Amino acid sequence: MSVQDTAGEDSHENARQDVVAVDADDAKQGVVNRLEAHTGDGIRHRAFTALLFDHDDNILLAQRSPDKRLWDTHWDGTVASHPVEGQSQKEATRNRLDDELGVQPSQYTDLRVADKFEYKRYYPNEGVEHEVCSVLKCTLDDTTLDPDEAEVAGLMWVPYERLYENPKWYRQLRLCPWFEIAMRRDFE
Repeated sequence: MSVQDTAGEDSHENARQDVVAVDADDAKQGVVNRLEAHTGDGIRHRAFTALLFDHDDNILLAQRSPDKRLWDTHWDGTVASHPVEGQSQKEATRNRLDDELGVQPSQYTDLRVADKFEYKRYYPNEGVEHEVCSVLKCTLDDTTLDPDEAEVAGLMWVPYERLYENPKWYRQLRLCPWFEIAMRRDFE
């Protein structure tokens, strides 16, 4: 499928970006257009989600902007995106933390890859995520935030274990699927 075949979405910002296509073991298979990777049946590609904590084990949830094409207004585990070709997961995470929340590396010291999993989820009438997703974690020593409203619609600190143990208390939040998977695996 070409980008022009995606119902007039050739002008979408994602049509001008690439992601790293990978096999099930996260080995690079080339680069593909980001919009094509997220339409039709999808193309498996590399992604990450970053979970930021404070020193009381609260997680920072970020609500995705209503302008996001997939999972708009859903709550995510802080930030999520895709590294570009040649970029490490840590470098990509540092960039997204700065771009979306104004969080600088001086505010944390323990950024680490904690997990990796593959998943595939369809977003009704809009597209698909088929990703090998790395989970990165860190603890903020300085919780000062400067969110970009074009990326983040809301922020909320939530007790992480309580969120996991009492999902019905938080069901109105509509969590992103990759965050729900990461959290479930974290407590297994």
